[in-house]
Amino acid sequence: MNAVDLLFWLFAVLSVGGGLAMIFSRHPVSAAMFMIVSLVGVAALFVLLESFFLAILQVLVYAGAVMVLFLFIIMLLDVGPEAGKKKLSHLKTGIFGLFASVVLVGVLLMLGNSYDTLVLDHIAWPPLSESDVSPSPILPFSTQVSAFGYGLMTKYMLPIQIAGFMLLAAMVGVIILSKKNPTREDAS
Repeated sequence: MNAVDLLFWLFAVLSVGGGLAMIFSRHPVSAAMFMIVSLVGVAALFVLLESFFLAILQVLVYAGAVMVLFLFIIMLLDVGPEAGKKKLSHLKTGIFGLFASVVLVGVLLMLGNSYDTLVLDHIAWPPLSESDVSPSPILPFSTQVSAFGYGLMTKYMLPIQIAGFMLLAAMVGVIILSKKNPTREDAS
């Protein structure tokens, strides 16, 4: 086992362990901190794949900005450890989650195994010549940050604007929900 394999297993255990600790944490702030640990582990896995730009984005965007927003919302709503309690027992919830996971995996396996025979065999594939294949795609693949930014600001500008407005609406909603309504006795 070389050093890269050892680092992979270390960061994979860190990512999965952080995710499991987040799921089983009783306090929301602790859960958010465990999620940051998991996201940093995923960023380290990106570094091992030599995808440095994705690793930096993972740390800055997800572990940084998004988790700060989550912590801000958690603290603004004053969510305590008792907030997620439901009337169902933990055993019933766990059994239901396990059953749903098994059904989902079964359906995905059935679809994956039958996809080749259901779809691909019934399509008449015409033979392709070299002139049929486009020599260059609309946005060519590049590892430079400038090409990534160009794609975001040209082809994907509308989805980014929509995501920004949705985040703005979510933040306004959290602020409205967190305001305490004065009681009628205080107003009179």
